[in-house]
Amino acid sequence: MTETARMYGGSLYDLAAEEGLDERILGELDGVTALLNGDAEYLHLLSIPSIPKKERCALLDEAFRGQVHLYVLNFLKILCEKGTLRELSGCARAYRIRYNQAHGILEATAISAIPLTEPQRAALHAKLESLTGKTIDLKTKVDAKVLGGIRLDIEGTELDGTVQNRLASLRRDIAAVTL
Repeated sequence: MTETARMYGGSLYDLAAEEGLDERILGELDGVTALLNGDAEYLHLLSIPSIPKKERCALLDEAFRGQVHLYVLNFLKILCEKGTLRELSGCARAYRIRYNQAHGILEATAISAIPLTEPQRAALHAKLESLTGKTIDLKTKVDAKVLGGIRLDIEGTELDGTVQNRLASLRRDIAAVTL
């Protein structure tokens, strides 16, 4: 994430939080980001410097007026006018980070060899919340390279309880033994 994205996303969060709109803006920002990232041609069109800023902003107005809060629309227009619309994903990420910090939410990703069942997922979620004392936003991924066990990534901290990691540790221990 760039410093520009951090600054713009953080500023939008400050404004939304001050008005009590932080949750609404988060959802709308995520939706707009997904929509624009899904249409690379439209995003490129909005970033062409040879098209006057007024026309590019009018395209945003036409697409989003009445669909999103005025703060989100104006935010998109500011990014468009500054030529930094391609930073939208980073801005949305910066906004989410600030939102999570303010609401005591930790993002966690559980990576396993096979999909977790719902009871396993619920038990892991409950255990993480009791250990951290925070609300956990748990996402799950499947990676066949894991072999077995589970690897957790909690806001950049990795906890590796996979068979793959245990085998690597065993290899290191055996290689360290001198006869």
